Amino acid sequence: MLHLIKLAVGPKDVAAMERAQALRACGPEGLRHVTRMTPKRAPEILEGGGSLYWVVAGVLRVRQRILAIEPVKRADGSAATALILQPGLVPVHPRPMKPFQGWRYLEGEKVPPDLAEGDVVAEGIDELPPGMRRALSDLGLL
Repeated sequence: MLHLIKLAVGPKDVAAMERAQALRACGPEGLRHVTRMTPKRAPEILEGGGSLYWVVAGVLRVRQRILAIEPVKRADGSAATALILQPGLVPVHPRPMKPFQGWRYLEGEKVPPDLAEGDVVAEGIDELPPGMRRALSDLGLL
């Protein structure tokens, strides 16, 4: 199964991302993320039930199923691609990620498993500075 991974720019934690997406989902276009580049492997993503994995504040934290990938035009008339997303964020086992631009493909052993009901993730992690979170994770403490 093939997925995409992207940095969530703006939200400082998953709760802020949920609030922002709830507002967007009520709009006329529904819940979608517009990106400049079209995934060349879009059929693989859609046929396999791929998801968009979000990196929030330096940590891969949640995913959303990609329902469709459609060409769109930006307000300035330039071509773009809309990733139509299923509402709701699915928590995954957290993994620190270094910054990158755009989106990347995610497959194989790099895909983190979903958190199961009752799985415990340390609370208060979002309040730690990003550098400290990465250092603690690198040491295996998070």
